[in-house]
Amino acid sequence: MPRAPRQMRLTERHVALMKRDIPEIPGPMPGYEQMTEDDYRRITAELLGPPTEGAAFWIFAYGSLIWKPACDVVELRTGILRGWHRAFCLGWNTRFRGSDEAPGLMLALDHGGSCKGVLYRLPTDAVEANLRKLLEREMSLKPSAFPPRFVSVESEQGPIRALTFCINRRSPRYIRGLTEEQVADVLARATGSRGSMAEYLYATVDHLERLGIRDHHLWRLQALVADRIDAAYSTEH
Repeated sequence: MPRAPRQMRLTERHVALMKRDIPEIPGPMPGYEQMTEDDYRRITAELLGPPTEGAAFWIFAYGSLIWKPACDVVELRTGILRGWHRAFCLGWNTRFRGSDEAPGLMLALDHGGSCKGVLYRLPTDAVEANLRKLLEREMSLKPSAFPPRFVSVESEQGPIRALTFCINRRSPRYIRGLTEEQVADVLARATGSRGSMAEYLYATVDHLERLGIRDHHLWRLQALVADRIDAAYSTEH
């Protein structure tokens, strides 16, 4: 039975303080190209492989896909992925949840450790269509900094082969070596056209807590980010 969620230090009030009306910047980031119809068609075919009637197709969610799957799902399980851990290592985001003045850092799976997350099963009669939706959400640019790959996730019902997105350490967007304090500094300031990093962190920790998943690193980060936002807006209290 999932554990009761703890009271977060980071709250909707903090998220509201970081809300901005920022227009979206059109076009891809410098150095990247927009994915094309042919790209999506090719990658979808590669991931699906030969047709298998009625085969289950699972995705492993560790960050925003937990609270915004971007595709239809018909079953949810929790599971542990060994050999990878969630980390704020995908940067620098200057469009959607950041700006040139205060770039954001997104979650991706990085080598080492383990990650407890969510397994979502796609509807068996619409796997291709929903996989396409997922790729459009996670892979809008090429080359991808966190390409899809299949992993084996341990669930209570046994191992499950699932698709997920892991950081490419050779990508210039791979960020490493930051302390928790430095990551918190980034997350407490960055806001873009799709919202703030504080909102992204809040939603992720909140949903993990509701599922009974305790991530000690993210739990410390949410408290640090709340402290920084409070300090920045102390004159308003």
